Amino acid sequence: MTPIEKIAGWVTALLATVTVVFLMTPLLVTVAVSFGSSAVFTLPAPSWSLRWYEALARSRDLWPAVFTSLQIAALSTAIALVLGTLCAIGLLRGNFRGREAVVTFLVSPLMLPGLVIGIAMLESFRAAGLRDVWASLILAHIVITLPYVVRTVFASLSLFDFTLIDAARTLGLTYPKAILKVLVPSLAPAFLTSGMFAFLASMDNYPISIFFTDAWTKTLPIQMLQYVEESPDPTIAAISTLLILLSIAVLAIGDRLVGLRRMADL
Repeated sequence: MTPIEKIAGWVTALLATVTVVFLMTPLLVTVAVSFGSSAVFTLPAPSWSLRWYEALARSRDLWPAVFTSLQIAALSTAIALVLGTLCAIGLLRGNFRGREAVVTFLVSPLMLPGLVIGIAMLESFRAAGLRDVWASLILAHIVITLPYVVRTVFASLSLFDFTLIDAARTLGLTYPKAILKVLVPSLAPAFLTSGMFAFLASMDNYPISIFFTDAWTKTLPIQMLQYVEESPDPTIAAISTLLILLSIAVLAIGDRLVGLRRMADL
């Protein structure tokens, strides 16, 4: 290895370290504050305590918002998986003009600011006469989770050999059974990956959800914002810590399942 290559390697390692520290510091500060005994956000904490997690367990307004977000995230992710897979198959197998434009259009919610999409959907739902909070939230979250599924499944399908389905049909399977036996197992890692990101994106969404919640139905990010405005104490840090743990758990489980799937294929 030449001296220039060594220097380049050291610079790359240094930049990577600085980037990781820059990204991880706010998370570590949040976790540390959640275990402090002080009623204000301060570090170092005068002493360590679980009082804010105990206050979190006694909260009456938080848990309904948690259950609401979980239900909306699970339902919107499931629907997005079905619709996104069908869209990806149609776009890959279809032969029509403007296919690339349709692909770009389907991922446009990831490119536009959330407030713009939220206002556009709010006006569209009002024009269509849709005023139900739950239905509006589900549709809005499907829109923001669909791009994750379409792009991931589309990329996975581009590597799939569709002649395998024809081979399965020649061996006696019906077309639906061939899909379930051949295509679905091959796309399992794509389903898992896109489902994880879609679920987390739905749980964490604020700029769109704020247009469709009301006084009785609030998602967790909306409830957290209201909590910060009304009583800013380290309880919000405890909530954030649990959300960090949820993200880590979802990603770890997904990575484990993908690993088991690869081992099964071998």
